[in-house]
Amino acid sequence: MNPEDFPTPDVEVESTEPAQLKDSIDEGEAVTLLDVRMESEYETWHIDGDGVESINVPYFHFLDEEVESDVLEQIPEDREITVVCAKGGASDFVGGTLAELGYDVDHLEDGMNGWASIYEAVEVTGYDGAGTLLQYQRPSSGCLGYLLYDDGEAAVIDPLRAFTDRYLDDAADLGVDLQYAIDTHVHADHISGVRELHDAGVEGVVPAAAVDRGLTYADELTTAADGDTFDVGDATIEAVHTPGHTTGMTSYLLDGSLLATGDGLFVESVARPDLEEGDEGAPDAARMLYETLQERILTFDDDVLIGGAHYSDAAVPAADGTYTAPLGDLREEMDALGMDEDDFVEEILADMPPRPANYEEIIETNLGQHSVDDEEAFTLELGPNNCAASQDSLAGD
Repeated sequence: MNPEDFPTPDVEVESTEPAQLKDSIDEGEAVTLLDVRMESEYETWHIDGDGVESINVPYFHFLDEEVESDVLEQIPEDREITVVCAKGGASDFVGGTLAELGYDVDHLEDGMNGWASIYEAVEVTGYDGAGTLLQYQRPSSGCLGYLLYDDGEAAVIDPLRAFTDRYLDDAADLGVDLQYAIDTHVHADHISGVRELHDAGVEGVVPAAAVDRGLTYADELTTAADGDTFDVGDATIEAVHTPGHTTGMTSYLLDGSLLATGDGLFVESVARPDLEEGDEGAPDAARMLYETLQERILTFDDDVLIGGAHYSDAAVPAADGTYTAPLGDLREEMDALGMDEDDFVEEILADMPPRPANYEEIIETNLGQHSVDDEEAFTLELGPNNCAASQDSLAGD
């Protein structure tokens, strides 16, 4: 049902802003959520965290004139309830119904769409190169991006189309000129913002190694080959070709201090190898990834920070709140980095998580082979990213 199709409840229910809910979760408060989306939607993607109790009761159980007692028995009466739906209409209706029955209830403004609009910038205090480095975090999907700025200039790595204006506004607020918008690879879980930023006057950069996948707009942008450098004030960004997750995957070494690895290596796992060539090509891609990890990424010094393009629920943030970690720590803690090649390939292929929702259409869009408007782009990328291999056997204890 569309939000406007729900009956108007007799009791008005207060709304909770998504950022306010996230603050409560981050502070470890006890939060009880009643998610009224369909079970399949809930199982695919819902709000979780320490201190969160999440209950799924689809909205249609509340459409009858009298709500069944077995439905109400699932909903605690002794605490405040925040009702969650997709866009805010069902949660407003269900919240009003429960308020009429005496429950202490509010609802999440704009539902999961509102949750997906949260985008936070956290300074990477462990970064010791020139300038200042921020990590952008999108908790709804675990997407990460980076803004490096120094001496009046800035570059953003792995920007999201949904937040194009945010990068421009942040640069303006910081008093810097956004020089570069850089992608690590052809993403499969979100729509890239590189072209939109390029259209806004920022130099768009895509990996040269990704052009052969059918990137239709490569001639309009700058292509980055292995070893190419880009200056941001006194800081230098160096392209490092790191294939495996995709053939074009390119990491970027930020002034010798942090390696932005895209989907090649995360702080809790390694990349999945099946999103470019499917199941048939996954074994060869896994061997390519192994070679990249051993002969490229693991050759960097232990104190180089690793910062991926994603984090999952299994990731533990660093003391500064960012999802970064020194390479030496990952070398010691992540089983996958110490396996021989055959064991690595066997493990990484053994328990692959579901592929990202709409990944084929997202890839086509990021290649420039398919066009979507802003609303369609936002909808396509809702949900978890699922770009990492399973953490169960790869991440260690």
